[in-house]
Amino acid sequence: MKKFKFLKISHTKKLRYIDNYSKEKLYLIFLPGFMSDIEGKKPQALLKFAKNNKFGFLALEYSGHGKSSGIFTKGNISIWSNDAKRVIKKIVGKKDFILIGSSMGAWIAINQFKYFKPQIKGFIGIGAAPEFLSRLMWNKFPKKIKEEIFKTGKTVIKNGGYEYPITLQLIKDGKKNRVLNRKINSRINITMIHGQNDEVVPVVFSRYVLKLFNKAKKKILIVKNGDHSLSDQKPLKKIVKELDIIIKDVI
Repeated sequence: MKKFKFLKISHTKKLRYIDNYSKEKLYLIFLPGFMSDIEGKKPQALLKFAKNNKFGFLALEYSGHGKSSGIFTKGNISIWSNDAKRVIKKIVGKKDFILIGSSMGAWIAINQFKYFKPQIKGFIGIGAAPEFLSRLMWNKFPKKIKEEIFKTGKTVIKNGGYEYPITLQLIKDGKKNRVLNRKINSRINITMIHGQNDEVVPVVFSRYVLKLFNKAKKKILIVKNGDHSLSDQKPLKKIVKELDIIIKDVI
């Protein structure tokens, strides 16, 4: 496994990342999901692909995730999107890149178009979950859960075998980061990959993402019997294959 690095943001904040420096113009950037790190099978498979094909690569952990500094429950979409922006600026600079966002990472990726639109040459979403905090959580929470959040500032919910601490400030910030009403006019290749049996995020969320891009070459790939993570060997091969297709259209 390649050695992890840390980018010092301030005296109290540092973000862990993994990269493959390359003089090649194109970078591949992986943005992980909610409560995820960069030690999983997806970032490692993508790093291996980048190294084998001599592409630049970057994957990062937002504050409060993995080994990055910070308290998870104090983070939110605005903070994590800014984390991604800062690491991309520092490590990738002015080079072109393809974004690969997993679950919440696809939401974070959409936010990057505000800052790097000319540099973004492709976008892959894996179990994309934009606006999940309101559409999949808050809007469906029973009255009892909402009262708990208002009273204590947080709750812990279980979904698809996962446990998530959800704070009031996270919910409020999520509403400030609505992206599904946007239109992004990038003429790039976009592929959404979603597990047929995803118990966490419905497939329709990948379709929502595709609707944002009115000038892109769009594609959705439903992985038969696939779960939310899509970290097994078979779906990983599909992800890498789709990435390779986009790359060949870019270079």
